[in-house]
Amino acid sequence: MAELTQGEEAILEQVRRGSRDAWAQLLDRYEGRLLALARSRAPSRADAEDLVQETFIQFLKSLPSFRGEASVETYLFMILRRRIIDALRGRRLTACLAGDLAEASDGGSTNIEPAAAELTASRYVRRAEDRQAERAALLSAMGALVERMKDANDFRNLQIAECLFYAQLRNKDIGRLVGVDEKHVALIKHRWLKDLRAMVGRQMRSPANAGPAGRFESDDAAHSLLTEVWEEHRLSCPKRSTVGGFMLGTLDEPWHDYVDFHVNRLGCRFCRANLDDLRAEAQEGARGVRERVMQSTIGFFAGR
Repeated sequence: MAELTQGEEAILEQVRRGSRDAWAQLLDRYEGRLLALARSRAPSRADAEDLVQETFIQFLKSLPSFRGEASVETYLFMILRRRIIDALRGRRLTACLAGDLAEASDGGSTNIEPAAAELTASRYVRRAEDRQAERAALLSAMGALVERMKDANDFRNLQIAECLFYAQLRNKDIGRLVGVDEKHVALIKHRWLKDLRAMVGRQMRSPANAGPAGRFESDDAAHSLLTEVWEEHRLSCPKRSTVGGFMLGTLDEPWHDYVDFHVNRLGCRFCRANLDDLRAEAQEGARGVRERVMQSTIGFFAGR
């Protein structure tokens, strides 16, 4: 799970204090990967650069209220994703290319397979009273399950979980993509949701979250929230350094195969953007919209 690092905290504090050098460092660090994501969706390079410029401006405006629930990279990716959706006039933008392919093959339907009765983790979430506690409990539980599978090199089941809750694929599509029986997909879904129900239940019954248990209005709403939390925090995305190791061919075989699946077969847009940026750095050096962003944000540092 992507979290704010001490280095990021330090550079953000300098930016808040008005350091142009710190702001320039932040631009240099993230502009390439953002531009790679924008160019994958924008009709032209100029449009992509505009989207990245708007993303950095929005980030700077929102910085006083940024509480560090996610890494800077994840936060910037989420801002850019919203900008892209706005630019596409509200069209759906999936986090994974596999979701686009499944949608296209299904005649344009965006409906996902219901999560069935086992999606009762929602029973332990006080949705109406405390949305923040609900999301925090789900994030903690899902993050723990992802880390448990990574630590055990249980990448096949992690791939299934990604397909279910990140790409929102149907069981039959997951079976074809991962190479397992559809019944095994259903088994993993049931096991995951059972574990989530127990973990979220324990957290929501803690003294800090005491109170009556709430319910979601529907299983679809619960499934949608799981996907939303997964996307916002990129729970299973490998670190940029791991993506770099994949590019250089230095990862152990299980990790190499997993990153290959995540980036190329599942098609995580965020990690593909990182990979494209790393390749550009290796081949040409970083090139982007730094000067334009510096010019458009200079007013934030006037007189400091």
